[in-house]
Amino acid sequence: MTTENLTIQITKVNESKITQVDWENLPFGRVFSDHILIMDYINGAWKTPEIVPFDNLNLHPATSALHYGQAVFEGMKANRMVDGKISVFRPEMNAARFRESCARMCMAEIDENVFVSLLAQFIKIEKDWIPQKEGYSLYLRPFMFATDSYIGVKPSDSYRFAIFACPVGAYYTEPVNVKIEEFYTRAANGGVGRAKAAGNYAAALYPAKLAQSQGFHQLIWTDAISHEYIEESGTMNIVFVINGKMISPSEDSDTILRGVTKRSVLEIAKMWGIPVEERKVSVKEVIEAAKNGSLEDAFGAGTAATIAPIAKIGFRDEVFQLPAIETRTLSNKIKTYLDQVKSGEIQDDNNWCLKIN
Repeated sequence: MTTENLTIQITKVNESKITQVDWENLPFGRVFSDHILIMDYINGAWKTPEIVPFDNLNLHPATSALHYGQAVFEGMKANRMVDGKISVFRPEMNAARFRESCARMCMAEIDENVFVSLLAQFIKIEKDWIPQKEGYSLYLRPFMFATDSYIGVKPSDSYRFAIFACPVGAYYTEPVNVKIEEFYTRAANGGVGRAKAAGNYAAALYPAKLAQSQGFHQLIWTDAISHEYIEESGTMNIVFVINGKMISPSEDSDTILRGVTKRSVLEIAKMWGIPVEERKVSVKEVIEAAKNGSLEDAFGAGTAATIAPIAKIGFRDEVFQLPAIETRTLSNKIKTYLDQVKSGEIQDDNNWCLKIN
């Protein structure tokens, strides 16, 4: 399927649920818009996509994804711009990552242009669900899972691709406390750490729960071999500012998810003349910087969180307090810049936003 022969069948709801929404109380990911886009892969080809009223999915008990884990997803946001248009931030990067995730999980791939076109058409249908409130957006969840009704370990022959949406506020409502994990592992070399596979998040739940019982919001994952090097943090990539340099773990390893927000943060820093280093980042280096005061900032970067300032870092029996959030001029400035590009308050010089009338 290509964009040239792409058609979408649309069946709208008889009555929208939008009037029932409490816009002052939007728990992240629990309020859903009116429609869902569904496209099935059967007999070696993608079928005609449909936008239909949002409803439960009807699954066979032997649905392959439930047993063997072939499931991938993306997270994106649609924002209301000051001129009334809608913007989606760098969707082509999500499309590329989605295709790469599918390839790694031995799943049917979607043409990147088709992915973006389907997303844009879905947003047009759900445009009224984009909150008008500053700091709020319409979270978009494209995902795919294997649908063969078959018990046997092999790649599925059929798949379902879907997109649904949730109006949301901030993912984190306060600065986060993180703990450096030295026992459990998120991903190992040769595994599926670079893919945005559902199972990666399932594997992280138990160690994250242990950290939460100790007062932390998230973990900082380390490498699987020695636990000496930092990789990423739960729902986001991680960035440090040490002695005026912006430092982040290199994505050359196949254990780290290639983040759209993190990539943009580093590109902005370079554009502003800030020294940037993408390399192996040791736990020892970060802890020493926290002890001697040269760790000026640490934050998570991700679609859901955008820029999530880290307040405290736990390591073994110590907890290190980072500088006050209001003193972190660089990450605060980058967050403001990203927000203003997405809202159209400033010029999108990099053409990062897909604009939808």
